[in-house]
Amino acid sequence: MLKVATHMTKPKQTMAERANTLRAGVLGANDGILTVVGVLFSVAAATSNHFTIFIAGLADLLACAFSMASGEYASVSAQKDTEKAVVATEAANLKRDAAGAHQTVVTYYTDRGVTPTTAAKIATQLMAKDALGTVIRVKYSLTLGHYMNPWDAAFSSLVAAASGGLFPLIAMTFLPASVAWPGTILAVVASVALTGFLAAKFGDGLTRLAVGRNVIIGILTMIIHYGIGQLM
Repeated sequence: MLKVATHMTKPKQTMAERANTLRAGVLGANDGILTVVGVLFSVAAATSNHFTIFIAGLADLLACAFSMASGEYASVSAQKDTEKAVVATEAANLKRDAAGAHQTVVTYYTDRGVTPTTAAKIATQLMAKDALGTVIRVKYSLTLGHYMNPWDAAFSSLVAAASGGLFPLIAMTFLPASVAWPGTILAVVASVALTGFLAAKFGDGLTRLAVGRNVIIGILTMIIHYGIGQLM
């Protein structure tokens, strides 16, 4: 008889869940840096009033942080809803066509080089232990009982965006006037280089490419917004 395992206690986070939270943090930090420096450069190019620059940068930092957090919450909530819908659909399919589900698992292993006889034995053993968990794992690479947490992603993005935006804000408003501009530029370049590096590491991407791309985007952001400020 097929058994559908139940999970009464909260399971330990999977690598995918942890990576999703880290991804939200890295993206939040990058957006916080670039949006805040964009406003700072636009305003600072138009006025030398430090209080005005600080208030504009702080307002944008808070808006960016909460915007990123709400966006992550909505996005990850939709993903979680999809995952739950998939599990519910497969649970119904198991009741209606257990043999078809078993064959799906057999095919999964034969496609990976296991002989049909061995694949059938593996499928039978796995399905007897946890039929639903086995099916959603082989069909969707999901782990039963593990869903992306929108609150984790939102909080990670909120904190990272606010933290990232602080670097250019502090540099522009608290450094001496003689070094405020070069100090802010260096702070932005260093910050976006770091977020590019972290994004590449978490996503198994090319580190140099990610860092270079982020630095170029950061520089272009500063140039564009400085130009806008000059027009005011």
